[in-house]
Amino acid sequence: MPKNSPTSLDPRSPLVLDTRELPRRPGALRTVERVVPAPSDLGVELIGVPEGAGLDLDLRMESVSEGVLVSGTVSGPIQGECGRCLHEIDDSVAVTIQELYAYENSTTDATTEEDEVGRMQGDLIDLEPALRDAVVLALPNNPLCRQDCPGLCPECGVHLDDLPADHSHQQIDPRWAGLSQLTRTEE
Repeated sequence: MPKNSPTSLDPRSPLVLDTRELPRRPGALRTVERVVPAPSDLGVELIGVPEGAGLDLDLRMESVSEGVLVSGTVSGPIQGECGRCLHEIDDSVAVTIQELYAYENSTTDATTEEDEVGRMQGDLIDLEPALRDAVVLALPNNPLCRQDCPGLCPECGVHLDDLPADHSHQQIDPRWAGLSQLTRTEE
């Protein structure tokens, strides 16, 4: 029994791959190299790919007996802020993708759960879910501007790199203030 497809794909969409020129015999291969605009919300809370930024796709589409195996790399810019000091982060990400898309009415299509393998709609493949999974899983949940980032002072909020080494907000309990005067006179 064929699975129902929620919506039809637009073949002009940059993240939809057309397999009409790929023969349906196992071993047939076609490469796809293109730059596509990043979809919205491609990231986690503190870091992600800016919407519309260019993502470089370097993919192979290979016919296999039950569908098309898409594999390759996706790379692009990421922007966000450091989880410790809130400084801006501009970097890049490169991830590998490997996803099987089952032909409609194939044995794989009929015998697997809907979320186990990708589904083709006619000759079209929607690459966005696989791309989104690969990119988002590669991003850090708590990004750092650098590994040894000291963060912010919890009292005044100034970046600890910008403060002197003896920076302190230690407040003396008024009951012990008299004793602190004794240690200062000895120094």
